[in-house]
Amino acid sequence: MSGVVIHLPRGSGGGGVGGESCADAVTLRLGPGEVARFGRGSTTSPVELRLFDEAISRLAGEIRVTDDHWQLSNHSTSQSYLVENPEGAGEYLRVPPRRAGAPIPFEFSRVVLPTRGDSAVAFQVFAPDHVYLDPDGTGGPLGSRTVMAYSLDETAIYFLVLVALCEPRLRDESPVAVPTTPQIVERLGGHAACERLTARAVSSHIDYLAEEKVRVGVPAEDEHRRGARRNGKREALVGLALRFGLVREEHLALLPPRVGGVNGARPGRHIGK
Repeated sequence: MSGVVIHLPRGSGGGGVGGESCADAVTLRLGPGEVARFGRGSTTSPVELRLFDEAISRLAGEIRVTDDHWQLSNHSTSQSYLVENPEGAGEYLRVPPRRAGAPIPFEFSRVVLPTRGDSAVAFQVFAPDHVYLDPDGTGGPLGSRTVMAYSLDETAIYFLVLVALCEPRLRDESPVAVPTTPQIVERLGGHAACERLTARAVSSHIDYLAEEKVRVGVPAEDEHRRGARRNGKREALVGLALRFGLVREEHLALLPPRVGGVNGARPGRHIGK
């Protein structure tokens, strides 16, 4: 595991004294052995991830990255924190007060802290390098086992997004066009796990795929060419996923049925293996 990505979405840091709020999104990247502290912070208790709600301690807790997972410590003396698996049908862990180093097994997590307001303060933690063994190499000695170059969870929402991106080319419907974010939201809307999927969430999944899971090379962002960069990222994802067989015709069955259409690619489009 090469590390984790911690993301506090824009406006998700809560509101503080005098209307102080966390308006901007924050993204932190941690490698093995590194620590990120979170809380309201102060001059004597500095934090890397600042949250602004008055119900949150100055030093509320910390995230520590190990070689194969990450740990959450709760420094509160009275409040439990929740770690939700947004892709796990309600699966969650409760980290009680003063619990140190609780291991978190989820690849994609949402850390939720209680507040006195109408909504909780939450941030996301991505652990992109959960490693899966090659199915053909699990029977040999440990030293000779092979891990997958691209570690994708086919039950995850990000994989559904990738399949939806690849669908037109798998169906041989368009040699050029890659679906836009609104089209992906509409296409996945009929899936039980994607009923609340938003355009912002789709964009986050695409960034996660491009930067952490598949690691496609995308040029540095230019303010005047942001749209072209976004399209280039989608194109690069689709091209690599299809060339290496990360998304194949059988994966189309994961998508909800198309209105007035059929699931399945046109026959005879592959030549060889």
